[in-house]
Amino acid sequence: MPEGKALQIPDSWIKLKQILSDSEYIVFFGGAGVSTESGVPDFRSVDGLYHQSYKFPPETILSHTFFMKDREEFYRFYRDKLLIQGVEPNNAHRSLAKLEAEGKLKAVVTQNIDGLHQAAGSKAVYELHGSILRNYCMKCGKFHNLEYILDSALVPLCECGGVMKPDVVLYEEGLNEEIINESVGHIMKADTLIIGGTSLAVYPAAGLLQYFHGSNLVLINKSTTPIDNKADLVINDSIGKVLAYCTDLV
Repeated sequence: MPEGKALQIPDSWIKLKQILSDSEYIVFFGGAGVSTESGVPDFRSVDGLYHQSYKFPPETILSHTFFMKDREEFYRFYRDKLLIQGVEPNNAHRSLAKLEAEGKLKAVVTQNIDGLHQAAGSKAVYELHGSILRNYCMKCGKFHNLEYILDSALVPLCECGGVMKPDVVLYEEGLNEEIINESVGHIMKADTLIIGGTSLAVYPAAGLLQYFHGSNLVLINKSTTPIDNKADLVINDSIGKVLAYCTDLV
């Protein structure tokens, strides 16, 4: 950038910063695009898992039926593609944690399973699709952390001999009703709902947005979504950069 030339901040960023300042009950609804800036692959992007070649399609491998039928192949794919190690929260995660600490943000409703919101400091996190950080024994019900899975054999077993299952929602499985109800409760109370990093293609999660009746519906996504025309503000840019500016993180 030429010396002396100020960085031009888009009007939409400035508007969002004012919205956040005026809001008292913000809820964030996020998807894979929130974590891609940390290096976590997006399932549905051009370079995502759905565009790579495996013995079976990812949606088949990540189904309840497949898990019950072929656990070795499931865990081979799961360990290789979903247990991403060495990733850290990005500015989007940190900005949301900052808003929560300031009392502005009341809830993060996420479709991600990586635990990065909590790693950034967020406490009110509702994980619609579960988390790779939690794993339970299908025999005795005992929970084990991610390290236990990483240090175990291909198909991890509990001390009791039972097979471990990730506490994530696979295809053909229903979402946790308690998580859904709590998420809906926050969305209904929100004066501002920020939707970020999601194409809104996954249901029933995307259907939760119908419960928002507040003043400001904000979309931050690099591509268009089916509800762009219903939003009060649409920003097609890096969610980390946008939120970092709007929360004075950097």
